[in-house]
Amino acid sequence: MFIDIRTSLFAIYLFLAGDSSALSNWSYADNPSIAILIVLFSLLVVVYLMNLLIGLLNNAIEEDNNRVSYLIQKAEILAEIELFYLLPHQRRWQEWFPEVIHYYADADKTRIEIERLIKEGEWDNREFIKMQEKLLEELQIKHNPNDNKVILEKLLALEKLEKIDEKLEKLDKLEKLEKSYCENLDKLKKLDEIEKLLKEMQAK
Repeated sequence: MFIDIRTSLFAIYLFLAGDSSALSNWSYADNPSIAILIVLFSLLVVVYLMNLLIGLLNNAIEEDNNRVSYLIQKAEILAEIELFYLLPHQRRWQEWFPEVIHYYADADKTRIEIERLIKEGEWDNREFIKMQEKLLEELQIKHNPNDNKVILEKLLALEKLEKIDEKLEKLDKLEKLEKSYCENLDKLKKLDEIEKLLKEMQAK
């Protein structure tokens, strides 16, 4: 397999898969250098490169985490500056604090997010109604707020909870009545015992 460059590359691929049949024509006892090269190949290519790949992935994840923490810290610092270090007339500057902030968003991602919010029942929050209607119109999403299955399911669940609360209240009342009945019975028994004692005293 090492006569041609193509078959030699395929032999190296077989080494990566753990197949050393390409070297079956040579005996390891007569050719110890082949055994040494196989060991070095397994150490360098398989072990070293795999660990290197894992290390690069860890570095990439740490960079993402550092980016997130950097943005959070930046937002906290900006909020502190706006609250404590700006003068009143600076807070009224339209260039720094505009009433409306425009930003770009991918249409496909926005459509997916809106459909998710509609499905989970979090879209109809009665805030920014005009903006919501405009977004639905621009993205060509059909949505009837009065025909939302999630909201209906939540309403049904609330009704069930209200019924359960009513039943629990009735049970509590029954328990209280039962306790009062038991207490009255105990009092009656005590009164009967007292009357018996009085009759016995009178008889004596």
